[in-house]
Amino acid sequence: MVSTSLNPLTVDRSRIRPDIQALQAQLVEWRRRLHQRPELGFKELITSEFITQKLQEWGIEHQTGIAKTGIVTTIKGKKSLGTHSCAPVLAIRADMDALPIQEQNDVPYKSQHDGVMHACGHDGHTAIALGTAYYLSQHQEDFAGTVKIIFQPAEEGPGGAKPMIEAGVLKNPDVDAIIGLHLWNNLPLGTVGVRSGALMAAVELFDLKIKGKGGHGAMPHQTVDAILVASQVVNALQTIVARNVDPIDSAVVTVGEFHAGSAHNVIADSAHLGGTVRYFNPKYDGYFGQRFEQIVAGVCQSQGASYELEYWQLYPPVINNAEIADLVRSQAEKVVETPIGIVPECQTMGGEDMSFFLQEVPGCYFFLGSANLSKNLAYPHHHPRFDFDETALGMGVEIFVRCVEKFCS
Repeated sequence: MVSTSLNPLTVDRSRIRPDIQALQAQLVEWRRRLHQRPELGFKELITSEFITQKLQEWGIEHQTGIAKTGIVTTIKGKKSLGTHSCAPVLAIRADMDALPIQEQNDVPYKSQHDGVMHACGHDGHTAIALGTAYYLSQHQEDFAGTVKIIFQPAEEGPGGAKPMIEAGVLKNPDVDAIIGLHLWNNLPLGTVGVRSGALMAAVELFDLKIKGKGGHGAMPHQTVDAILVASQVVNALQTIVARNVDPIDSAVVTVGEFHAGSAHNVIADSAHLGGTVRYFNPKYDGYFGQRFEQIVAGVCQSQGASYELEYWQLYPPVINNAEIADLVRSQAEKVVETPIGIVPECQTMGGEDMSFFLQEVPGCYFFLGSANLSKNLAYPHHHPRFDFDETALGMGVEIFVRCVEKFCS
């Protein structure tokens, strides 16, 4: 049975090794420093400089300036290869960027950058990745092969994963598998959400302008009412999920913007709609854009209107490899209480450009529960009062390190 409460489960600190427990204060310090200096996608200059400074201090091999602000480290293990015929290479990915949100938290580490905030936990992801890099650099005798830690810009948009891949971060040496985590305030502290197959949805976006013929509100027969046409489009778009998508599959068509009109007695000559489409099953790649335009064109033709449509695919779905998901699950079970601590039904229609990495190599992206209602740390992601229980930072490092030791054994 899975608890739906956001109150934390019991966290057994003895499951976290002493050297990582000793890092906890540093993890919190790093995370809070990053939280105070949030930066938007491809502008993570302060963040990148801080990471570079730490890696240089620790003598960890790394490359900077990848996809503008990205960084990749290379840490080689010194353990005997054992049963491996060649040295395995595991990558760990962490995103660094913040959001254009004005923070409303009253905390000592509140954002010092007006209108920019770490409202999704990426400051924590970076701190966890830094802690993992430091620990592994100090314990190279505990794993074989190579670990690459990828600090990625611009996950919130327009996307930093793809340009990092194009820059070769999965090459030299070639990555065999990749893992990553997302601190997750939809799950309580003391839980881990991990599953094989689809975890997060594809993200597609649209902007639509309906062009009619304006006129007097008392003389509709002389007009083509753009608001009426757009309203019919909104309703008709919902038939894609209701009648075109296999009921076994999940999908969402959301119109998030509707702007039209300027006066009580004027029939609008145009209307603007904007929104998003989400789905899990890769078989729908390319389908929604085509069906979307068919519906818009049909409604507009029937009403004597015209349209301009911009439709684009942002991120594909996040699809976890079963074998690597089993690896993560087996190691997470050693860190959190089981069975309640492992949450397999943790899908979300949120999107992530970790999906591009998972298209290239087998991997697993998972959720690390970080909500603590008893401390008022349960606001959702992208909320101006988002924050999380920092106890999760050490847990994240422990899970990553265990995955490295198991994969590179």
